[in-house]
Amino acid sequence: MTVLIDQAIWPAHNTLWAHLVSDSSLAELHEFAAAAKIPPRSFDHDHYDVPVARWHELVSRGAEPVTVRQLVERLRDSGLRVTQKQKRGL
Repeated sequence: MTVLIDQAIWPAHNTLWAHLVSDSSLAELHEFAAAAKIPPRSFDHDHYDVPVARWHELVSRGAEPVTVRQLVERLRDSGLRVTQKQKRGL
């Protein structure tokens, strides 16, 4: 069971954002997020969006830093990835 975090490279709302995922279960991801007081509204189907200002804190809490590619591959391999097509309901 691992919670992963990618680089904060996604710009929005005057900051950069990273993605926080689990490669084993959404329950693990939600538990980690709740303990870190990440707002539930930050959850987007298979990941939490987290601002760059929280990145080091989340790593110190146990999130494993990975590249964007590694995050997507591990999320896909876990079976937890939700594609853009699935998000649109197609």
